[in-house]
Amino acid sequence: MAGNSLSDVAYRSLKRKRKQVVFNKLWKEVCDDVGYTDEMAKKKIASFYNALMLDSRFISLEGNQWDLRERYAEDTLKIDPELTEAYEDYEEFEEEEFEEEEGEI
Repeated sequence: MAGNSLSDVAYRSLKRKRKQVVFNKLWKEVCDDVGYTDEMAKKKIASFYNALMLDSRFISLEGNQWDLRERYAEDTLKIDPELTEAYEDYEEFEEEEFEEEEGEI
């Protein structure tokens, strides 16, 4: 499968399955598809997880399940309120304040 990223392989796997999959099972299928040894799989698992998190085609669900975002209507997705609370206290810096701080460095 030369020229395909691990994310592309995962996308095709989920597309074939038509349902959500636990991360470890998805990773095993991707490793089998690309021919990774156990040693290589251990080295690459973190970068694969990170790639899924950053790839907008995928969605992380409860229980470390993964699926394709295209299967979910936007209004059916639940956002953890604890994730948004951090932004309630967010204050934008005035441009002048930022410039003053830069000058002090």
